[in-house]
This record gives sequence, C-alpha cells and structure tokens, in this order.
Amino acid sequence: MAVIRIVTGTDTGVGKTVTTAALAVRAGPGAIAVKPAQTGVGTDEPDIRAVARLAGCEVAEFTRLEDPLAPDTAARLRGVEIPPVSAHAARIRELARTRDTVLVEGAGGLLVRLDTSGGTLLDLAADLARDHPVQVYVVTRIGLGTLNHTELTVGALRSRGLEPAGLVLGAVPDEPGLAERCNRTELPRVTGVPVVAAFPDGAGSLAPEHFRARVGTWVTSHFAG
Repeated sequence: MAVIRIVTGTDTGVGKTVTTAALAVRAGPGAIAVKPAQTGVGTDEPDIRAVARLAGCEVAEFTRLEDPLAPDTAARLRGVEIPPVSAHAARIRELARTRDTVLVEGAGGLLVRLDTSGGTLLDLAADLARDHPVQVYVVTRIGLGTLNHTELTVGALRSRGLEPAGLVLGAVPDEPGLAERCNRTELPRVTGVPVVAAFPDGAGSLAPEHFRARVGTWVTSHFAG
C-alpha cells in the first residue's frame, strides 16, 4: 500500500515546497507530488512546478486560483467553488493505487481552508489516515516566535490522532542568531517531535542536480523513513 506523506507548515513561506521536493528525491521514481490548492497563480513559480523542477518527479495540481490568498478566500473573491476536501481525498486515493508514495503539500498552515466548505489540510490528513499509512511533516521557522506556532500545529495534529513524523527547519540562515541557535534544541524539547531535516536558506534556488545531490546532507535517517 502506498505511503501518503503530507507536508504542512506553521505559516506560509516556511519551506514546504523545498521539503516536498526533498521527500520526492528520497522517495525515488515511484513518487508523485500533489498540490490540492494553488493560489497566486501567475505571480511566482507555482509550488508544484518548483517541486517538479527540483526533484524531477511527477506532479499533480487540483485547483488553481488567481489571487495570492488562502484558497477559500481566493475562491470566494472570484465566486469560484472549490471541490470539498473529501473529493481531494478521493483523487489522492486513486493516485495511491498506482504509486509507491504520494506527497501532498498544503497551502499555508494546517488549518487554512482548502475548500469553500471549511475543510482543511488537517481534515484531509485525518480522512486519508482512515485507510492509508499517513506521515505528516511539520515545516517550521527557526527564529523567534516559532515555538508557539509549532506547538499549536503539533497540538492540532494530535487532537485528531495524528502524531507528526518529524519537524523540518525550512530555511536555516548561514549565520544563525541566538534565537535560531536555541530553537534547534527547544523545538524538539517543547513538542516532543524530533527535527528530521534542516534546509539552508536558499536551497530552493539551487540547480536541480545540486539540490538532489545535497538532500542527503540536510536530512536524518528518519526523514521519509
């Protein structure tokens, strides 16, 4: 049975796309990466295209919305209906029938609504976990404020019976300050979840061949384990 690995974050812009690409590299050619809802189409490189560029894997995108907002906000602004999370789950299950690994990258944080009915990535993860092995990776910042945001995200997952597979530091600066140095230790201490990967700031800008070659130096054996 295919493993479904879900990438969520404590916020937007924390490094979910780089993490998804790294998971795809580790999973190998049997993986597909999915973005259930992409907003801000046309403003920057879409997340799923960045994953395909960095990892060279197959990708799928379910819903595309023009404005750089939360998916349900962007949809309501334009009078667009987004399929419910249950429909996303059905499509992911169908992909899982023929793949070894399905990677799912969320939008923003865990409780950002992915549809116009109030469904979230947390709902999607809980739905899929009913009949598939699901691993959820929490991508977090390393600077000041991250402890609160990360504990809230981990607590929300546990409230639905989902134990995070690991924390990922999405953009570690070359010269970390006091907060960054302390939080490398504090994040696993306060959450009880290990840090399984730490990606340097700018990793997503590397040439694909360099990114793929270096993934192994940024992750532990528990990343995609």
